[in-house]
Amino acid sequence: MIKYFVVFACVFLLIGFVFPFFFKNEKVNIDGLSNSFYDYSVELISGEKIALNKYKDKKVIIVNVASKCGYTYQYGGLQKLYDEYGDKIEIIGFPSNEFLFQEPGENKDIQTFCSSNYGVKFPIVKKTVVKKNSNQHPLYSWLSCKELNGWNDSPPSWNFYKYLIDEEGVLVNVLSSKIKPQDKEIIDFINN
Repeated sequence: MIKYFVVFACVFLLIGFVFPFFFKNEKVNIDGLSNSFYDYSVELISGEKIALNKYKDKKVIIVNVASKCGYTYQYGGLQKLYDEYGDKIEIIGFPSNEFLFQEPGENKDIQTFCSSNYGVKFPIVKKTVVKKNSNQHPLYSWLSCKELNGWNDSPPSWNFYKYLIDEEGVLVNVLSSKIKPQDKEIIDFINN
C-alpha cells in the first residue's frame, strides 16, 4: 500500500510541478505586431532576411523543426513536398529547442544536419523561440494569437507542428505533429 502511495505522490509531483515548467505558455505582448502575415520577416540560417510579402499569391507551410525528435524524419517528407509542389507552396522551417531540448545544435550544425541527412533546400530560419513567452518570434506570435491572425490561439505543442497559410496570407489550418507532410489534408491544401 505504501508503494502505491509513493508512486501516486511521484506522479502528482510530476504533473503538478515538473510538466508546467516544460509546457507553460506565458502571455505575449502583441502591441505593435501586425495583423497581416505579409508584414513579417524572417532571418535564415544563412543570414539572409526574407520579407514574407515575397510569398504573396503562394501558399506557405510554417513548421517548427528539430533534429533529435521522433518526428525528425518529416524533414524528408517536407523536402519531397517542396520538390513536387515548389511552384505552389513555400515551406519555412523554424528550428526550436523548446520541446525536451531536441534541437541542441548551433545554426551551422542545424544547416549541416538538414542538408546532409535530408537534402533540405527549403528555407530554414535561425534557431528561434516558438512557444508563447517574451522571446517568441513575432511570426509565431501572429500564428498563435487569435487577436492577430483572426481565429487561432494554438501555439505549437510539439516539434513539427504545421501552420497552413493560403495565397492571401490567411491562416487556414493548424496541424499537429503527427500529421505527415504527405497526408491528404496537406496535399488537398496545396491543390485546392
